[in-house]
Amino acid sequence: MAAPWLGTPGLQVLSRSSRPGRLFTPGSRSFCSSATSSRPLKAQSLAEKLRAQKQEQKAKRVPVPKNPVQRRVQELVRFTQQLQRVHPNVLAKELSRRILHQDNDLLVINKPYGLPVHGGPGVQLCITDVLPILAKMLHGHKAEPLHLCHRLDKETTGVMVLAWEKDTAHRVQELFKTRQVEKKYWAITVRVPLPSAGVVDIPIMEKEVPGHQHHKMTLSPSYRLDNGKMVKVRASRDAQVAVTQYQVLSSTPSSALVELQPVTGIKHQLRVHLSFGLDCPILGDHKYSDWNKLAPQKLSAGILKKLGLQQSKARYIPLHLHARQLILPALGPRTENLLLACKLPHFFARSLLRLGLDMPNQDQSRGCEARHVEAQ
Repeated sequence: MAAPWLGTPGLQVLSRSSRPGRLFTPGSRSFCSSATSSRPLKAQSLAEKLRAQKQEQKAKRVPVPKNPVQRRVQELVRFTQQLQRVHPNVLAKELSRRILHQDNDLLVINKPYGLPVHGGPGVQLCITDVLPILAKMLHGHKAEPLHLCHRLDKETTGVMVLAWEKDTAHRVQELFKTRQVEKKYWAITVRVPLPSAGVVDIPIMEKEVPGHQHHKMTLSPSYRLDNGKMVKVRASRDAQVAVTQYQVLSSTPSSALVELQPVTGIKHQLRVHLSFGLDCPILGDHKYSDWNKLAPQKLSAGILKKLGLQQSKARYIPLHLHARQLILPALGPRTENLLLACKLPHFFARSLLRLGLDMPNQDQSRGCEARHVEAQ
């Protein structure tokens, strides 16, 4: 049956799907035409949103410093942040490139800067997370995970020992606990320790930071001055014995390269003994350089000039503390001591050059009877 002609101008057809009497005119819009016409609007709004985001990111982008020293500092900060965001396989591959020594019992790596050993608040990726992947890269898919033998702080670089078997890890850990492992660290200090060599034997304890809700390690001395006389005070229950042997290897009027041998292994022992015991904080140690004010490390004009930095950029200076050497006693089938030495990271060596500090020609401990392994 033909559709009736109603004489309406512009009427062409009657929709079959529409109810009788519902007409379509050029001025009316169907669902499909409405969707089609709305798509360009959505695409345009999306493009405008993306353009605004790019402009916002461009505005927030930190300008590249012209000063080469500031540029290297910025690159190191960016690199340490990237270590927390990479895929675990990528990090395991990077650690495999940093192997110093490998045998049937141990695997020794050169720990990079800014990489935490254990997980914790705010830690996205750590060395412990990638130990199973690293083991499979080196010994196949059926390999058991590697085990930690000791730990280093997040900002500390240098020699780090892992074990293939859990029993071996326990034996190495016992060597560390019983002080049979000889450890040497290198640090660049602000100011020069006096005397140039000695022993710091001051207990350490954890205290709450005034005005803050967290704790830090600090000294807990057994003696104090009272009217010019040394008076013994009651030892705190929480204080732990801490002993550090040190020696200045090179110095200028405002800085020094110091070799540290911790006899004990208390948390942050080297940093606390240098900052509070010798009043010579480690370069880049923003945590303990100003314990009460929690301010960025205040550097002298001479050091800032040599580093090519402004005081406002001092907070970006990395911690210059490097686990230079370990001497492990004979273990298992190995009948000789194992001396493991690790070269300085690039930023550390550059700071030595900038500050006018001399690099020792030869490590004094190389004269001992030990198999020597050094990172290239």
